[in-house]
Amino acid sequence: MKTTSASLLAAMLLTLPSTLCHAGKGADIKPILATPGKSTAEDSFPGTGLAKTWNVAKGDWQVHDGTLVGKEKKEDNHAAVCGLVVPNHDSIIRFSFKFDGSNNLAVSYNHAKGHLFRVTVSPTAVSVATDADKNDPNSKSVPIGKAEAKFENGQWYTMQVEVLGQKVAVQTDNGVKIEGSNPALDVDKTGYRFVTRGESLVLSDLKAWEAAK
Repeated sequence: MKTTSASLLAAMLLTLPSTLCHAGKGADIKPILATPGKSTAEDSFPGTGLAKTWNVAKGDWQVHDGTLVGKEKKEDNHAAVCGLVVPNHDSIIRFSFKFDGSNNLAVSYNHAKGHLFRVTVSPTAVSVATDADKNDPNSKSVPIGKAEAKFENGQWYTMQVEVLGQKVAVQTDNGVKIEGSNPALDVDKTGYRFVTRGESLVLSDLKAWEAAK
């Protein structure tokens, strides 16, 4: 029996590693918690510099070939931090990321009094938790949700984070889906902060919206 081109292609696709079967960079993820409203940010990192909405707090962050590349500076003695200064209350943010030497990423939300909560990505999991209040020695981080996953170095992935009142939902294009809630989340937020250690983390295709039910 002759093997047709179509059947040969199908057989080849079936043998591809699962990590190659998701969309990766620029994937479209359907919201599960909120409805996108007014666009508040969109950045494909053209040119050679960051837009005025960005603020480099720690580390080295450079725009390169349509991406934002962040890495830690040893002299800072602190993780690399780059903030997108877009105040929000209820919001949706979606972006693509790639570990390119680094093995960690946190998307941190702050409010007027400091750290609020964060989404943390490692090579094997995604977790969501409130941040401890640095001004309160008795304050502790409170877990909101966690999912096992696999994030390979050098591979693009897309993440979407929705916040609506006390609720938060996190999705990635490789199957992560986390939903949870905490009363502390229902406050005005100062923006989004991207945090990483080592070198390097690469970001691209960022979009953010106001969120509604």
